[in-house]
Amino acid sequence: MSDREGYGELLVVPAAGGRELADWRAVHNAIVPTAVLSEDEVRERAGRNRLDVAYLGGVAVGCSTVRPPDGETPAATVIARILPEHRGRGFGTVLYERGLAHAATLGGEGVETVVLASNEEGLRFARARGFAEVERYVLPGDTIPFVTLRLA
Repeated sequence: MSDREGYGELLVVPAAGGRELADWRAVHNAIVPTAVLSEDEVRERAGRNRLDVAYLGGVAVGCSTVRPPDGETPAATVIARILPEHRGRGFGTVLYERGLAHAATLGGEGVETVVLASNEEGLRFARARGFAEVERYVLPGDTIPFVTLRLA
């Protein structure tokens, strides 16, 4: 199976090259403005996590991250992000289900997600899929907490 998968009009590809990494970064930074990532930080994340970008007609509309379990977090982490103007069309579900399928291959003790507390749509999306809040934390210098949720 190819890493590039089409879902109707949506194309999801790994963020492996320059354009895809730039598009992943643009979507991430638009949705998580309190934790803007540099090009170097995105490249570093791509080396340890699975990063995907969702395109609609050649335009990036979403991105996802799957972090494997590690010494700090025994669960895999699956994060799906869709730009606000493209929400409500099933694209988040596509990214989430693709990420969940990959997470299942990583082992670990369950699945978590992380959502910026001000992203009410993202929190509703996670809760509608069975996630429950387990903690909130604020990064140094920030005022808006991140919410960690675990799949029940």
